[in-house]
Amino acid sequence: MHILVTGAAGFLGSHLTDRLLNEGHSVLGADNLSTGNLENLAHLADHPRFKFEELDICTSFDPGPVDYVFNLASPASPPEYLRLGIETLHVGSIGVEHTLEIAARSNAGYLHASTSECYGDPHVHPQNESYWGNVNPIGPRSVYDESKRFGEAMVMAYHRYHGVNTHMVRIFNTYGPRLHPGDGRVISNFMMQALRGEPLTVYGDGRQTRSFCYVDDLIEGIVRLAQSSEHLPVNIGNPGEFTILECAQTVLEVTGSKSELRFVDLPVDDPARRRPDITKARTLLEWEPRIQLREGLEKSLSYFRGKLAQGSAASQP
Repeated sequence: MHILVTGAAGFLGSHLTDRLLNEGHSVLGADNLSTGNLENLAHLADHPRFKFEELDICTSFDPGPVDYVFNLASPASPPEYLRLGIETLHVGSIGVEHTLEIAARSNAGYLHASTSECYGDPHVHPQNESYWGNVNPIGPRSVYDESKRFGEAMVMAYHRYHGVNTHMVRIFNTYGPRLHPGDGRVISNFMMQALRGEPLTVYGDGRQTRSFCYVDDLIEGIVRLAQSSEHLPVNIGNPGEFTILECAQTVLEVTGSKSELRFVDLPVDDPARRRPDITKARTLLEWEPRIQLREGLEKSLSYFRGKLAQGSAASQP
């Protein structure tokens, strides 16, 4: 197939591009590089079935006929979507509509990357896809949360009114190689601080929980969902639940670091608990994660060590 991947220079977009090329497809990667990094695609510079275009999906563009669209374009880390708040709202609305129009014109399949942030600070635990969430629509994080919730509404509208073969994945915390070391997410923060010997920054008391999915597992789930007949959202994440303190301890053990912990104020609207109910993914896709947190951190260690050696973590993507 000829496939359009938006957000292709990002952490997940570049891994998905690799997977699609390995399966024999041709890929047009699009990214405006506001948070993506061409370094993630450098190994594909001479690939005969890959082409990259620097463009903003919030402006109309025509990639020509495509067989499938994977829309992964959006800032994803809190520092980045807080820095690019208006742009985040635009890409989750205007950008989503533009990519859906491309799929409709080409009679192509379409997969939209949504997020566990649609659940907000949940009152239901673990979170299943039927839960409507507890989201502050006007708080600082709303630029991301509401852009993703609106994006889901737009995807369903194109499915219902235009018959587009759409799919939606709600992505839970994901980590692995190519996660930008300075992007402010918990795994990248902890890994780089531990490797530098700096205190690990823990927000609040560290008892809030997260579920961490290794990138290879996530990409497998996305590919299976794209091939399915399911049009409603599907959680893809690792149901293993860790407190932030447990995550910090595991990072210290994997890195061998003697770093201490530094406690700071909890950000506004930071979720207290996060864990996916993946019953739907297990049933419909026969998918579940294989790589648990310690193994995933061990697999990521050489990447973060390399970034530390390059001295690249000081700058944002």
